Amino acid sequence: MAVGGFSKLPSGTVVVALNLPHVADGSTGVRVLVHAQNRARALTRLRNLGLRAIYLRGNAAPPTPDEITAVLHHPDGLIWRTAPGNGVAVTELWHPIRALLRSSAVVQQS
Repeated sequence: MAVGGFSKLPSGTVVVALNLPHVADGSTGVRVLVHAQNRARALTRLRNLGLRAIYLRGNAAPPTPDEITAVLHHPDGLIWRTAPGNGVAVTELWHPIRALLRSSAVVQQS
């Protein structure tokens, strides 16, 4: 089960943030942000990309204001980066979800 949370925006849409294990190596996690009409649609967007076993229970790790700004300014509304771990801040830039799925496909083919 993924740790994450959501934030409802004044426009009525939501931003969902999930910490997932990295599909390529399993050791480092990724933080995925999704902008959608509601939580169910956000999770459906991820499931349609092949991330099937994703559920959001509770609101333990909601998106920060900086994360909300990042996902709202991305044309796809679906981004990721390495998840922060052990209190270490991540200075990595956000990537489009295509980059994550592409790297996973390369690892699976090898």
